Amino acid sequence: MDLFNQFNKDSNLLPEGGEVNYYGCVFSKSEADKLYSHLLNEIEWKNDQAIIFGKLITTKRKVAWYAEESFEYSYSNITKVALKFTEELLKIKKLVEKETNETYNSCLLNLYHDGAEGMAWHSDGEKDLKKNGAIASVTFGAERKFAFKNKRTKEVVSLVLQHGSLLVMKGETQTNWLHRLPPTKKINHPRINLTFRTIVS
Repeated sequence: MDLFNQFNKDSNLLPEGGEVNYYGCVFSKSEADKLYSHLLNEIEWKNDQAIIFGKLITTKRKVAWYAEESFEYSYSNITKVALKFTEELLKIKKLVEKETNETYNSCLLNLYHDGAEGMAWHSDGEKDLKKNGAIASVTFGAERKFAFKNKRTKEVVSLVLQHGSLLVMKGETQTNWLHRLPPTKKINHPRINLTFRTIVS
């Protein structure tokens, strides 16, 4: 089911077993443009790595990991240590917390250089994350389709995430649903995604 951004931030986009709310653009275009440029040029981006079937894989996609403290965060059998939040990330976090009425202590950032770079079906169920805690996803740059798939029924729900927009996943979403960023040949410029999370130390 494609939603084509017919959204209401109070409406749950998932038919069962989870809770996803799309807030649309929470930053004006000028604010989003400014933040996009800053993040693209000032964040300490590094190519992501994962250990799959015992082999170290390095992706074209770049990542960065920031937090209130030097948290360790593990996924795909790789452990990362957080950098301290920048002033701009704290500003974004403050707005996201106000919009969502939630609090977050860390942020994983992804840089997709073009539509060829995406993310396969997965759930954010790492042991370091607060169980059933909210994950707030902010998009800057290229507008890309984002999809959810129910683990049991295989039903798919998808929407386009806009430049400067906010999407929140919470409740049992990670338990019952997978999500992905499908690759596309139609996009030739970068997308930056910030996912604010709560790490339990």
